[in-house]
Amino acid sequence: MLSIEIISDFVCPWCYIGTRRLAVAIDLIRQEQPDFECRTIWRPFFLNPDTPPEGEPYLPFLEKKFGSRTAVEAIFARVRAAGEPYGLTYAFEKIALRANTLQAHRLIHWAQTRGDATALVERLFQAQFQRGEYVGAPAVLASIATECGYDAAALRDYLAIRQDEDLVKQSANEVRHMGITMVPTFILPSGEIIVGAEDPAILAAGIRRALP
Repeated sequence: MLSIEIISDFVCPWCYIGTRRLAVAIDLIRQEQPDFECRTIWRPFFLNPDTPPEGEPYLPFLEKKFGSRTAVEAIFARVRAAGEPYGLTYAFEKIALRANTLQAHRLIHWAQTRGDATALVERLFQAQFQRGEYVGAPAVLASIATECGYDAAALRDYLAIRQDEDLVKQSANEVRHMGITMVPTFILPSGEIIVGAEDPAILAAGIRRALP
């Protein structure tokens, strides 16, 4: 089974598109090799590491970062256009707060110790970009994970403490030390690194090169 590491952050709209483009790439490989098996390993990245734990107003932050509301709206339009072919709709207007994603990444770390976390990752992206749910709040994260089939009591106990915070931060620091500063980034077993939400054909070509 081929493993692909995906470095992403839940507040990055291009990371959501990247997950869909990777899925298309995997389908392309399966058309050639029906028995192809692949697993995804999600690694944390903090797009905005200075985000306060309680979050901060979303649009004012973006307007300051990109210079104007007009510039922000142009970015939103590009993201919406890129996501549309993959069935993604973005409801940026529903996002009230810029989230600190430490707890969301910690949740994924916890879920991956129990198996594949892809469905939970998808649901967290939905929460952030389509439903206006605040992914920085442990109570929201617990509700989302319970909806995905995880044990509610175990979740509450885990999210109520700071277990694995250092592990998650260390993993994110390792990514930075590798020189990775953009997300999504895909790391293949061959060691090849593909940066950005690339076209499925490019991702599929990288997967082919990684096949034994």
